[in-house]
Formats: sequence, structure tokens, C-alpha cells
Amino acid sequence: MTNRTKVAMVFLVLIIVLLGGILAFTFFIKPKVTGYTTQRQVEGAQIAVVQILSVVHYPSCQAFPITVGAETVTLVALECLQAPQQQPPPQ
Repeated sequence: MTNRTKVAMVFLVLIIVLLGGILAFTFFIKPKVTGYTTQRQVEGAQIAVVQILSVVHYPSCQAFPITVGAETVTLVALECLQAPQQQPPPQ
């Protein structure tokens, strides 16, 4: 084989390996990483909701403000709003 033929074969092998790597990344590696990331985001959201609910829960009756952009929403347990208010003693 001549020197040109060897260089051409090495070049073609490198192109095939590069294309195989791109295909492997596109169809196998990227979906697994994306799935893992999505799973962790869902778990993080669930943890945040559980912590918010533990603060807002009935016995403590604490208000929990959530700010998104310029809007603020305050969460309070429904049981706290429906609980009978204590009347001041008559004088």
C-alpha cells in the first residue's frame, strides 16, 4: 500500500469512529442524562412541596409567602382559616 492509501484509510476510520460517537451520544448517553436530570428535578420539587406543607400544616398555622417574579402568594392551611377564632373574655 502506498502512503496515500494508508492516510486515506486512517482518515476514513477516524470519520467512522467520530460518527459512531455522535450517534452513541445522541441516542444513548444524552437521553440517560436528561432522564436523570428530570428525575432529580421532580424529586427536588416534591421535597420543596413537603417542606412547605409541613410549615403551613394545621397545628402551626404559619403563613408561607411564595414570591415568583413580582407576584407574591401566601399559603395558609384551610383548617387554620376555618378554625374557630378565640373570643376575648367579656369584661
